[in-house]
Amino acid sequence: MSQPRTHRLESEIQRVLAELLARGLKDPRVGNVTITAVSVGADPGYVRVFFTPFASRHPPAEVGHALNHAAGFLRGEIGRRLGLRYAPRLEFVYDESVEGAARLTQLIDRAVAHDAGSDDSAAAATQPPHAEPRRS
Repeated sequence: MSQPRTHRLESEIQRVLAELLARGLKDPRVGNVTITAVSVGADPGYVRVFFTPFASRHPPAEVGHALNHAAGFLRGEIGRRLGLRYAPRLEFVYDESVEGAARLTQLIDRAVAHDAGSDDSAAAATQPPHAEPRRS
């Protein structure tokens, strides 16, 4: 499949899945789920769908199990809504990149706060005891 067609198919599948998950599934384990990416591989018969649950009472593995359980229904709806002759099989995978980005942001914030704290203590150590403190 050509690359522009693949990208178009990925974005359309992502759009349809977002609509279906917002309105169509009754499984309480799914809850509020965001589809972060859709990847069509060399075989367009299989599609990998990356998701992130938000404010879910269920762990991501359980949400993924519920989504994979509903994959047949979702596959049929995608085929109907997009007018596909052969709807691809869906594999739902938890997207850990959002968690990783949050961890990195937290580490960067800690490092910046630590550096700011060391700059203040270093500036205080270099001031003569009788001098007025510097104003920033």
